[in-house]
Amino acid sequence: MLTILPSVILLGIFVYGFIGETVYWSLTSWRGVELNPTKAYIGIQNYKDLFTAFGSIEPKFRLGIVNTFFFTAFFLAGCLTLGFLLAVLLDQNIKGEGVFRTIFLFPMALSFAVTGTIWRWLFNPNGGINALPTVVGADPFTFKWLNNRNAFTFNWHEVPWLITALIALGLLVYFVMQISRRNYLKAIFFGVPMALIFAWIAADFATWDPARKDELMHGLFQWSTMLEVIAAIVVILFCLGTIQALWHGSRRSAIWMGIPTVLLILWYFTGGPDRLPQLDIPAAESPYGFNMALIALIVAAVWQLSGYTMAMYLAGIRGVSDELREAARVDGCNEIQVYTKIVLPLLRPITLSAAIVLGHISLKIFDLIFAMVGPDFLPTTVPGVQVYSMFRSNEFAKGSAIAIVLLVMVAIIIIPYLATQLRGEHEV
Repeated sequence: MLTILPSVILLGIFVYGFIGETVYWSLTSWRGVELNPTKAYIGIQNYKDLFTAFGSIEPKFRLGIVNTFFFTAFFLAGCLTLGFLLAVLLDQNIKGEGVFRTIFLFPMALSFAVTGTIWRWLFNPNGGINALPTVVGADPFTFKWLNNRNAFTFNWHEVPWLITALIALGLLVYFVMQISRRNYLKAIFFGVPMALIFAWIAADFATWDPARKDELMHGLFQWSTMLEVIAAIVVILFCLGTIQALWHGSRRSAIWMGIPTVLLILWYFTGGPDRLPQLDIPAAESPYGFNMALIALIVAAVWQLSGYTMAMYLAGIRGVSDELREAARVDGCNEIQVYTKIVLPLLRPITLSAAIVLGHISLKIFDLIFAMVGPDFLPTTVPGVQVYSMFRSNEFAKGSAIAIVLLVMVAIIIIPYLATQLRGEHEV
């Protein structure tokens, strides 16, 4: 205990202590290093402004969230797919495997700042990749990689409806899977919330009047009531977690889940959601979507970290016994089916671990974007860059609020993964 005490103290001060101080700053009106700065306590006003009508800042924050979603989705898909394919190629016992493995892993030795600088040169519109056709005498490409403002846009006000539809579709697929496997009790367990969501969607369409011009979207799915919807979802999730703990006979987990569940139910049915603030979302907004400038950032990020997933997948593939592969071949599987039907399902824990690590990297990405496009190019802005911009303009309190939101986003991914890993170690 005495051996690790200094590390615990330093960790408490320089990590959790500073996190606590950042939380406090986010609840104030601190404007940084200006003359005679004040830190008046204003509560959650900075957070409310971020998600409602915050002048010119709120649309930028919302755009950063959208860019982060698209960047994370394509970054994860690219790294996992390319890493798996490289691992499969190296698993063929090719000559010079060590050389190729070193080449694929080399980008990991670089920082994102160096990677961004390299790829900024390659994506220069007057050279780099655009100049490749000139090698064979053709005209150069004219695609604007880093300063592209074209985007595939969508209506932001339809996002709640789309998210709900995706959740309902996922529950429906899972429900059908459980029925096909004859897990009827689990199907009922997930069928109840699925039925409630479908009933809610039906009620939404029943209350929607397309003739009304002031309705931004379908009836019940309004941004102004999103906090009430989130509160209902949280209560349902806690209830389901408690029921599941009781079903599996985990009394301790049921108690830990049951206490906050009871408190949440009491809060909800005593009018708690009615006391939540109404989000004031302006009707006229700039379009949001996938901006073409993100392609260059995704390519650079995938180039750097696909070697990481390759190393993880290669170690997992080498751990699959040759007897199992031979048995699959005897049963009639070709090489592609051996990897897709046998090897890849066995690599699910590795896929999950890699996705968690890559996901938290993509959520807090800053240096790559800063090196490639700078902090002021709006189509590629993300929360990490916005924190820097806020600090640069002495908006320390607002920057701290964005930092805490970013911390929560990362924690949502990391904490369940760590809890699962620790639970697995205790079971072993």
